Amino acid sequence: MSAVESFINYKAKTGMQCGNYSIDLPPLSEGEQYRFHFDATKCIGCHCCEVACNEQNNNPADIKWRRVGEAEGGKFPDTLQLFLSMSCNHCIEPACLKGCPTNAYEKMDNGIVFHHDDVCIGCQYCTWNCPYDVPVFHEERHIVTKCHMCYDRIEAGQTPACVQACPEGAIEIEVVNKNEWLSGAIDKEGNAPGLVDARITQSTTRWTLPENMPKLTPMDKDLIKPAHKELPLVFMTVLTQVSLIGFIALLLGDIAAKFTNLPEPSFVMAFIVFALSAIGLPLSALHLGRPILAMTAMKNLKTSWLSREALFLGLFTGGMTLTALLYYLHIDGFFRILVELVTAALGIYGIYAQSMIYRVPAKPTWNRATTTYRFFATGYIAASLLALIALFEKEPNVANILLAIAILLGSIQLYLFIESQRFYEKKSDYAYQIERAKKLLENQFRPLYHFRKVSLPLAALLLPLFGLIAINAGSVGFGFLFIATAVILGFASEFIGRLLFYSTAIKTGMPGNFFAGSQRG
Repeated sequence: MSAVESFINYKAKTGMQCGNYSIDLPPLSEGEQYRFHFDATKCIGCHCCEVACNEQNNNPADIKWRRVGEAEGGKFPDTLQLFLSMSCNHCIEPACLKGCPTNAYEKMDNGIVFHHDDVCIGCQYCTWNCPYDVPVFHEERHIVTKCHMCYDRIEAGQTPACVQACPEGAIEIEVVNKNEWLSGAIDKEGNAPGLVDARITQSTTRWTLPENMPKLTPMDKDLIKPAHKELPLVFMTVLTQVSLIGFIALLLGDIAAKFTNLPEPSFVMAFIVFALSAIGLPLSALHLGRPILAMTAMKNLKTSWLSREALFLGLFTGGMTLTALLYYLHIDGFFRILVELVTAALGIYGIYAQSMIYRVPAKPTWNRATTTYRFFATGYIAASLLALIALFEKEPNVANILLAIAILLGSIQLYLFIESQRFYEKKSDYAYQIERAKKLLENQFRPLYHFRKVSLPLAALLLPLFGLIAINAGSVGFGFLFIATAVILGFASEFIGRLLFYSTAIKTGMPGNFFAGSQRG
């Protein structure tokens, strides 16, 4: 017999209140669904709900579908210690469902947001999308899992395990009319301290909170855990972004050659920009829990930015393959330009979709328009790389034009980096997460952050500028050296910058959640 079952039996024998074994809910009418109600005035922070959930669903200790958070506030003697227990909020507009590229999520007729494990590829995009940090990656199963409100128990007329285990009756299952909830009740009873606005996903959980609460501080405020490094995505995103800008430079060079005396871009240039994406794009599969199912990531083009990224960057790489072949076979003219125009359009939308993956409310340091701008400006490296090839091919005039593009894009990237530093000082509704991200940068990741500060202006601006000056002064050798250094340092700087981008992205979620287990940021 488990500890929770023993505790429940003890409470029943002694006549003390215990969670209900049976469920007495009326049948759902049109426009209604089931939801959780949590009464924070009853919760004693015993974590029985967590244990019962894990035992019911055969989850290891580090997988938490229901979690208890702790916060405190006030001044002695008027102090308050508050516990919050939360699992999936079974939202009316679930962010996990919209973002899932494989349609692994289903909003059932009874309102339960159900996850189909068999079609999950373990991309973990839903763990980024959910502002409540509910879905959790199961390392052993290589997929994401989440609360399903013990739907099988509900169908059998029993309460979910968490409801049944609560010794104080703090967790209940209710029926809610969705229209009535959204018409105003959600703003009064749908929000809890430390959680994001329920309107973001139209969360259905009803909270009963103490009256006249003081300002509360999460008990884990000093425990700052870096998010997952996502190394495959570090390399994939940087390489595909550099590839796009390189390809656009190739297209512009091909068009310019038709109307000026400039030479056409070479096959080597076409092959290099293709190779960057051809190497980078498959790396994204290494991020998946089940990489063998990577191709199914394009199933939800209707609502998932990840599906759109996968499709359009795949088509972009295919278009670059054809373009490189046309260069190799010396097939030029307007047909090649047409192929390049279509390919460039596919790539631009692909990188835009890639940036939109990260612009989610659950990750405040990502959820900014500048994320999109930074992804495109990463391509300053491509212009320097192509300038290096042009010098090798004894085309200094082409190298000059490419270096000018590199300096322009590099200046934009440098400005965006400076803007991101200012961002950490601004007041925001997500000040708690942003402050924690800043502490990570300035403490755990201090050496890498300083490297980024020094390397970016050198690689993005100064070295290309020195190369341009050297070439026009007749010192092609020095120019080559400056540009080669800019390319190497630029890649290193962007890889480090992207690593910091992932590692310091503090999520919204349950405040004071000491026992988050293997939840990945």
